[in-house]
Amino acid sequence: MYNFKYEVGTKIFFGRNQIVNIGKEIKMYSDKVLIVYGGGSIKKNGIFDATIEQLRINNIEYFELGGVDPNPRIESVREGAKICKEKGINAILAVGGGSSIDCAKAISAATKYDGDAWDIVINKKLIKNAIPVFSILTLAATGSEMNGNSVISDYKNNLKLGTRSPLLIPKASILDPEYTYSVPHKHTAAGTADIISHTFENYFTSEEGGYLQARMAEAILKTCFHYGPIACREPENYEARANLMWASSWAINGLISDGVANNWSVHPMEHELSAFYDVTHGEGLAILTPAWMRYVLNDKTVNKFVEYGTNVWGIDSSLDKFDIANTAIDMTQEFFTKELGIPSSLSELRIDNKYFDKMATQAVRGETIKGFIELTAEDVRKIYESCLL
Repeated sequence: MYNFKYEVGTKIFFGRNQIVNIGKEIKMYSDKVLIVYGGGSIKKNGIFDATIEQLRINNIEYFELGGVDPNPRIESVREGAKICKEKGINAILAVGGGSSIDCAKAISAATKYDGDAWDIVINKKLIKNAIPVFSILTLAATGSEMNGNSVISDYKNNLKLGTRSPLLIPKASILDPEYTYSVPHKHTAAGTADIISHTFENYFTSEEGGYLQARMAEAILKTCFHYGPIACREPENYEARANLMWASSWAINGLISDGVANNWSVHPMEHELSAFYDVTHGEGLAILTPAWMRYVLNDKTVNKFVEYGTNVWGIDSSLDKFDIANTAIDMTQEFFTKELGIPSSLSELRIDNKYFDKMATQAVRGETIKGFIELTAEDVRKIYESCLL
């Protein structure tokens, strides 16, 4: 286990009616706030009105930036930063899922940056200051409510990139599982797949000595495998929604990655799918993950897959190692397709191999992906190809 510094500065208010705390938390930083949200469902389900009521009680003036896309665009970031600069806004409140929160984070940094907002996406070192970010979460998926990561897309150039800074970590987040009741099956399933993928990216590592991190990762995986299908079948099951929401936060806030994680592998590949085809992030991850697993399975990696198969899926440890590994991979894919109802191939998403060469080159950023197993552009292209079947 290598050296690390662990720090998460987000104050979490978890449970029913915790929205009553958001106004006083924002008030500590600003009397004006920009509310960032997506397609407008929060105005139909009452969450927006509840938010405004808390701002009114605390005498906070608010401005709106709606219409944030599922893969948030740089254009929205530019617009939000412009509003904040013109109105003298010193706080941002994201109400929605990871896309709204990611957009809010990028706006918070862009507001304090004199150049173009895309600069801070491609170079995180340019983030020297940011205005405080707050969130009211409505989708368990990205974990953005409790970390400093932000992923932004530039579709004019087919780019989807991540940036990060401790300055972007939300000051406070409201996690009310009831706010996820209205999330449709498709996005509940994709969100569950996203949580699982975050956990896999940290779990499948060549770094040794992270026993505690591995056991915590397995607990998150088992939670998702158990509660994901329940939430899809019973959207108002509080226990299922609550467990998924809490798993989402802990899968990607450093708890299971610090000290052990390699660079991620599947996410860079999926970001290219989203950049070129605007697919639902979790669906892309669910299709790519089993293919990546099969591609990297070898004599060197098999023991980690055995650990996964026996500890998470309960496969008989006395079986042949490769039988355990392949069974675990099969069970993973079957979970995504049969239990969550996610498409099993890129072809089902009407994706062909037209851009695979360019996507593969961009995924490795001109070098290689130095993850669990180092991947070249050719490796990535082969993984894409295997997902067409």
